[in-house]
Amino acid sequence: MNVLRRSAAVLAATAVMGAAAPATAAPAAGTPSPSASAVLPSGLYGTADPTFDGVWRQSLALLAQRTVGVTPAVKAVDWLAGQQCASGAFAAFRAEPTAACDAKVTVDTNSTAAAVQALKAVGGHDAAADKAVAWLKSQQNKDGGWGYAPGSPSDTNSTGVVVGALAAAGASADKSPYGLLATWSIRCGQDGGGGLAYQPGKDGKLTANADATAAGVLGALGKGFAPTAAKAPADGHVCADSDQALTRQEVARNGAAYLADAVDEKGHLVSALAGAKPQPDYGNTADAVVAMAAQGGTRTAKKPYAWLEANSVRWARQSGPAAYAELVFAAHAMGEDPRNFGGTDLVTALNATGPAPVAAATGHAEEKNDGKKSSGTNVWWIVGTGLVAGIGIGFLLSGRRKQQQL
Repeated sequence: MNVLRRSAAVLAATAVMGAAAPATAAPAAGTPSPSASAVLPSGLYGTADPTFDGVWRQSLALLAQRTVGVTPAVKAVDWLAGQQCASGAFAAFRAEPTAACDAKVTVDTNSTAAAVQALKAVGGHDAAADKAVAWLKSQQNKDGGWGYAPGSPSDTNSTGVVVGALAAAGASADKSPYGLLATWSIRCGQDGGGGLAYQPGKDGKLTANADATAAGVLGALGKGFAPTAAKAPADGHVCADSDQALTRQEVARNGAAYLADAVDEKGHLVSALAGAKPQPDYGNTADAVVAMAAQGGTRTAKKPYAWLEANSVRWARQSGPAAYAELVFAAHAMGEDPRNFGGTDLVTALNATGPAPVAAATGHAEEKNDGKKSSGTNVWWIVGTGLVAGIGIGFLLSGRRKQQQL
């Protein structure tokens, strides 16, 4: 899920909480407002407006660094920890973190869950992470899932990322979320069989969605953003129905089978705005690779992984730290070296988008960011293009937006 989809999701969540407004309307009250003249914090990764994705991209960047043995800059970790509200929750971005969080600060489960995974990975912030976990548990809906914003209906993406946060913290939900994921897993003989829906439609119909399926597979497995490859399942990589309610293992297996089929023809996923020509979907393809590998499908993920190696670096360079992090997770899940990703060193590229890390696995400090390297695309063009309506560009970057699989 990339920064652009992440930003669209925050705008979409705002629209859900209020009356629908034209795409060019000003953000509603209670929504973070960007400031073109604001000075970006020195500890923040990326140079794009952080209003809609600051905590998200910072969390993914820090987690990716720790995944490959890099020790992040202290000020980068402190910036993330400093974004937390007294309740334990995180908003997408707070320009004045020393001010108390009031009703105008829109906290969300996705930013909070991502921050938990990052803080647990870097260490030294267990109290903050545990407080965030307590807040997340308090936001669980009666159906066992989580929605993007407090009080919003459950969706597969938010449920998946929260489950990953709980797993990272060694915690469990008060009510199992796995039954909900099974309910939203489409039966094998139906259209989109094996895939998961973001949410049921108004008529209750389930529409398979790669974005939600990747999140649902990791959620069903109880895995966070950076899993390692699992052993191939004995029952193979085919969608298989059960006469009874699906187990979490069956949800994961069927979801991975759906993703394998979805990338088989082209080697990657596609997405498009209404009426536009379908385009390669780099973020969702990376998420699919991670999900398939986590389920034991490294063999079926080789083709899309090779496509990412050959085609996705330019996308990451334009999109910023969260995109680099997502590719690092894909390489890690496949057991490959992210420092040699089709000839590109993803770790050095990610490190260059923010403050220089303390140390790397190689034992040396990474190059200092000169402030001129690309580290994020400005997100405001989304409003004009109508991206809020949703296209799939990866659940790790999008931040939970209902999609139609194209």
